[in-house]
Amino acid sequence: MASTASTPKKSKAKEYLKNWIPYRYKRYVMFAIITVIALVLPFIKINGNHFFLLNFDHMQLHLLFVRFDMQELYLMPFLLWILFFGIFFITTLGGRVWCGWACPQTIFRVIYRDLIETKLLRLRKRISNKQIEPDMSKPENKVKKVIAILIWTALALIAAADFVWYFVPPEEFFKYIQDPSNHPVLLGFWLGLAAFLIVDVVFIKENFCIYICPYARVQSVLYDEDTFQTVYDYKRGGRIYDEHGNLIVHNKKELKEQKEDAECTLCESCVKVCPTHIDIRKGMQLECINCLECADACTKVMGALGKESLVRWTSYHALETGEPTRVFRFRIIAYLVMLTIAFVALFYMGSKKEHMLLNINRTSQLYKIEPNGIVKNTYVFLFQNTDNKKHRYYFEVVNNKDIKIARPKKPFDVIPGKKVKKVVVLYTDKILVKDTTKDVPIPIKIKAYAVDDPKKIVVYRDTIFVFPRWDIYQKHIKK
Repeated sequence: MASTASTPKKSKAKEYLKNWIPYRYKRYVMFAIITVIALVLPFIKINGNHFFLLNFDHMQLHLLFVRFDMQELYLMPFLLWILFFGIFFITTLGGRVWCGWACPQTIFRVIYRDLIETKLLRLRKRISNKQIEPDMSKPENKVKKVIAILIWTALALIAAADFVWYFVPPEEFFKYIQDPSNHPVLLGFWLGLAAFLIVDVVFIKENFCIYICPYARVQSVLYDEDTFQTVYDYKRGGRIYDEHGNLIVHNKKELKEQKEDAECTLCESCVKVCPTHIDIRKGMQLECINCLECADACTKVMGALGKESLVRWTSYHALETGEPTRVFRFRIIAYLVMLTIAFVALFYMGSKKEHMLLNINRTSQLYKIEPNGIVKNTYVFLFQNTDNKKHRYYFEVVNNKDIKIARPKKPFDVIPGKKVKKVVVLYTDKILVKDTTKDVPIPIKIKAYAVDDPKKIVVYRDTIFVFPRWDIYQKHIKK
């Protein structure tokens, strides 16, 4: 009877295994999507602007195909806000899911270890065992290792260049590297970054994730009982380690003595496949990157026995209580609120972008009094065209009809991305104030605009017009 009763369950589990898609394949799809996006995005331009480009050469930030000059970098705090709260949110919700599914370090290691060394060159025997390093005493393996490094070197140069393209646009990058003597910093940064990627991926390996990456240290603070993680179900499988991480089960006999119906086969497939060389059966560990390779390995073994995997993507709260993971809890909601505020502020401030920048500075001469009673003030106006096409600019004083423009008399052209300095002379032929104690600064508002598009491209700036002390004014008039 027991055998008959277990048959439907076993059949159902095997059917599940038949239609099962490993997490590894899902990760490969994610890696491919991220790689394509990262490589293609720098080449996509709308109206001459990139999706993201922090260009120190031209002192510009391109964000969502809108160009901002350094004077407009009030957006950077919001970007940093989104970055940090995004990390907090993702880590609290899904642990180190970034590490296993999107981090460049992980993607590069998969390309080098699983694709180049294992699939292409057969330097490693199989992907399912990452604990066995290649036997480098064999001459053919040494040759394969050199070939693997050369292939990765070419890919590292592309990866390093792709990173640089988010700071130097590709069209300028390719032009600069053809003239390396005049661009040693760019060339050095590119080659230096490529060299780091070679050393990191070939020699440092997952030790970067374990010992160097600070994210592993931050995650333990952000985790809670409802954080989704790669979890071993000790209730079904039995405890292999005690609460201090000490191994307490060495064989199946000891496992059965501890828990008669324990399902773990002690095959250690989950241990062999782990890229960071941990045993998931110990419980939560900082080294775990949530790649779920151990879940795939356990699914194969347990599925063949007609049982579900002992390693699952769940939370400790769900494991201990049997209840669903509480996704919408206070911390998650708080991070979502903060991210929403940051995104709204970013888009609002971004919508306030000025397509023309104007800085107004006064000269050292406060004013000049003409014999006919005209008072002149001189300024230096610095115009910058932040739009993607040429415009003709001019300006006017909008809040005082008695102050007029003496120079320049006509509008002037400014090409995209360029700055034009103009000496501006404003004058008045009226007596604006009669103050015998001091020179009087009169607030004025300058409206600068593009003559060819005055509704879209217009900025307002406040400055002052200094009218002389009354007795000084009269003295000059008499002369």
